[in-house]
Order: sequence, then C-alpha cells, then structure tokens
Amino acid sequence: MTDAPTSTLANPNAARDHARSMAGTVVEAMPILPPVASDLPEGVNADDLLWEETVASGGYATRRIARGTRLRLIDVKGDACASLNLFNAEMPTERLNFADTVKVQWNAYLGTGKLLLSDMGRVLMSIEADDAGTHDCFCGTSNAATNAAKYGEGRNSGAYPNGRDRFLLGAAKHGLGRRDVHPCVTLFKGTRIEDDGTITPLVGPYAPGRSVVLRAEMDVIVVVANVPHILDPRPEYSVTPLRLTAWRGPLTTEADPIRNATPEGQRAFLNVEDFYRR
Repeated sequence: MTDAPTSTLANPNAARDHARSMAGTVVEAMPILPPVASDLPEGVNADDLLWEETVASGGYATRRIARGTRLRLIDVKGDACASLNLFNAEMPTERLNFADTVKVQWNAYLGTGKLLLSDMGRVLMSIEADDAGTHDCFCGTSNAATNAAKYGEGRNSGAYPNGRDRFLLGAAKHGLGRRDVHPCVTLFKGTRIEDDGTITPLVGPYAPGRSVVLRAEMDVIVVVANVPHILDPRPEYSVTPLRLTAWRGPLTTEADPIRNATPEGQRAFLNVEDFYRR
C-alpha cells in the first residue's frame, strides 16, 4: 500500500479515502481474486482454478484444499524456499510426518512419484511432477533464535521473519496453535547426506521457473513458509518470491502409477480410502 502522511491518516475520512484509492493496486506478491492464470497445464479448464498467489520473500500462505486438487509451486526467480506443513483438514491432529515419509518409502530424497505421508500412515499429498530435484526432509525450518543469531533479528514482525513463526500465523487461521506446528519438508532447497554423515546444503540459487506439482490425496490444510533455508551459508537473508496455483482435479484411481509404485504406497492409499469409507 502506498504510504500517506500520518497527519492525513489521523483523519478517519481521509484514511478511508486513501484506503479506497488503493483498490485495484497490483503488487508482485499477493493473492489474485478471483484467481486468474495464463499458464495452466493443457487440459485444465480456467473454471477449475481455485488459488493463485505469489508469496513474498519472508512471507507465508495457507489454504484448505480438497482431495484431487493439484497445487503447483513455482520458484519464480530461482531462490525460493518452500517449507510445508500439512494437516488432515477434517482431523488436524493428523499431520505430515517427515520421518515416516522417509522411512516408509526407503528414500530420503523427494521427487516425482514420492508421497508426503501422515503420522497415521495415510497419503496427504503426492508429488505428481517435479523439475527441481532439490528438496529437504532433514533440516526443518528457522526459528526466532536461529534468525537472531544469524541476521541479528528474527521477530515475526521484523525484517527477517523465521519459518516457525510463519507457520504459527498460517496455522492460527485454521484454529490451530503452537503445539500443532510440526517438522516440515522443504521444496526447492535441498540437502545431501555425505558418507561421513555431514549434511551438505544445496541451496542455489538456481534457474528461475522450476516447479513442483502436488496432488492432494485427502482434504488438507496447506501452510507454506517462504524463508531462507536453515543451512543457507549466505550471510544475507536470501529468498525470492514463490508462486502458488491450485486447480480442481480428479481423485486418484486404483490404476494410478504413483499409487502402485510400491507395496508401501499401495497400503498408504488404502488407508486413505478406509478413512473416507464412512
């Protein structure tokens, strides 16, 4: 919003007129209402578009989305860092479990065909497409103390907001609190575990426009924090905008290749179907 003199805004009528004059203003990072996108995948009808938003550096976004919805995340300028908290929208005590996501799939590196699993053995979302290939299931996100130590300040309302507090703001919009914020997975910024057990951060920056498409296998609450990776070695607060687009899509079928890729995955999908068999 454009700044106005404090003396002017002290007058309620002037403040109202100033606020109304901002109608129609478009900035880089904001939700688009109604949602509009010119680059939907082939075969996706514009009427099925549900969510279009660009998340600023240090920002967050959240939305409840239905089963079958596709959520596309785009690293617009090559330095976004999308940390995710996911909840079962009908029963938010069930949420993303990164340990089971790794353990059940016998793989710690996310990519196309991998599943984001809950702490109750169900698939919350699956990765339908991925051209980034640098993601992290190990390190979690920043908090006020880590940001204060690195940047000199880490308050939610300050210049260097941290991931945990951004998750808190997103969770609060769904009636959830501090105890509901859980360890996250991070997209677009990766890590590699070396033979000696050390963690090598893979943080770029990368080519702009990399994307990931997630498919909701349950009704889920998505909270996204776009803050620097906790192991980013750069001394400056380095993160660029993240774009989110969501559209309606069909439910996963029994013949789906992601569902049938492994016996463990098949079981997790059966657990989803059992939850909705009511």
